[in-house]
Amino acid sequence: MEKYYTRACNFYYGISSRNLIKKKLAYPLCGSKDIAFDKIEIFIRSKKKVYTKIINVKDINNQNLKIKNKIKKDIRLITSKRKAFSNTTIMGILNLTPDSFSDGGKFNKFNKALKHIDFMIKSGSNIIDIGGESTRPGSKIIKPAEEWRRIKDIIKIFKKKYPNILLSVDTRKSEIMEKSIKYNPDIINDVSSFEYDRDSFNKIKKKNIWKVIHHMQGTPQTMQLNPKYHNVLLDIYDYFENKINNQIKKGNYSNKIILDPGIGFGKNLKHNLILLSKISIFHSLGFPILIGTSRKKFIGQISGIFDTKERIGGTLSSILFTLLQGVQIFRVHNVKEAKQGIVIYKKLINK
Repeated sequence: MEKYYTRACNFYYGISSRNLIKKKLAYPLCGSKDIAFDKIEIFIRSKKKVYTKIINVKDINNQNLKIKNKIKKDIRLITSKRKAFSNTTIMGILNLTPDSFSDGGKFNKFNKALKHIDFMIKSGSNIIDIGGESTRPGSKIIKPAEEWRRIKDIIKIFKKKYPNILLSVDTRKSEIMEKSIKYNPDIINDVSSFEYDRDSFNKIKKKNIWKVIHHMQGTPQTMQLNPKYHNVLLDIYDYFENKINNQIKKGNYSNKIILDPGIGFGKNLKHNLILLSKISIFHSLGFPILIGTSRKKFIGQISGIFDTKERIGGTLSSILFTLLQGVQIFRVHNVKEAKQGIVIYKKLINK
C-alpha cells in the first residue's frame, strides 16, 4: 500500500513573497504573506521504498486523482494560520537542575532563577520553559517529589510576576503536571510525548493548554545507543500523525498542539541533518513546529576544531535555516543572540 506526503518547498520571502501571493503564483506558508512557496515535494512510500518528485503548485491538477486529493488536503493545512504562533517565537530555557548537559547548576537557586528569567524576557523570549529533571543522554530519573521541589517556587509565582509571558513546564510526570496546572501554565512540554507516565495525558487532555508532541526514540538513558529508522523524516511524520489522530484529537477539545521532532533525541548526525533540511514537511500536519537545536552535539560534530562551549554560531545557523522553512518556535539557551539574529534576518528579507 502506498502512502503520500507533501512538503512545501522553493520558498520566497518579504516583498517577493507578497507579490507572488497577490498574483496567485504562490501560496502563503502557514498563513503568512512574508513567506510563500510555489513548489511541493511529493513523497511516495511503498513498503520500505520511498520515491520523491517535485512539482509546481500550478501542476497539482495534472496529478492522478489519489495524489491530487491528498495534496489539496495537505495544502489547506500547510497554508492555514498557526493561531498564537503565527509570529516567530523564542522559548527561553530555564533548567532548575544540577545536571543538565550545558547549564546544570547555574540557575537552580530561586534568586538566580528569577534574575535569569528577567534577563531572557528582556532579551526577547516569549516563552519560558522550566524543567526540574535533566533529559540529556544518559541522565538519571529522579523522583517526582524531588523534581517538584526544584521547580515549585518559580512555578507558583510565575504567572503573577510575568502575566504576559507564556509558561511552559518541561516534565514527563503526571504528578508534576497536575501540581503545575494549579498555577496556570500555558504549555506542557513532555519529551516522552505523554508516554513515560501513562496517567500524564489523562491529567491534561481536557485542559486548555498547549501540549508538545515531542519525538524521542527510546528513553534518555537509551536514545543514543545506535538509533535506527526506515526513513527518519517519514517515520517521525507518521509518529506525529498517529499521535494526533489516535490520542490527541480524541481527548483534546482545544486542539492546542505543538510538534517537536526532537533534534538529538534518539538521532545520529545524519538523522538530525535530514530532519533540519526538510523540516517543512511537518507543516502539512497543520500545527506549529518547535525545534530545540541549542548547544546540541550535532553542532560540535559538524564544526570540529571550530566548536565552542556555547555553540552560539551553530545554534543560530540552525535557527535561521529552519526559519527559512517557516518554523515558528525556537527553544534556546542564548535568547539575546537568537533574537538578534532573527531581527537582522527579517530586516534583510524585507529589502
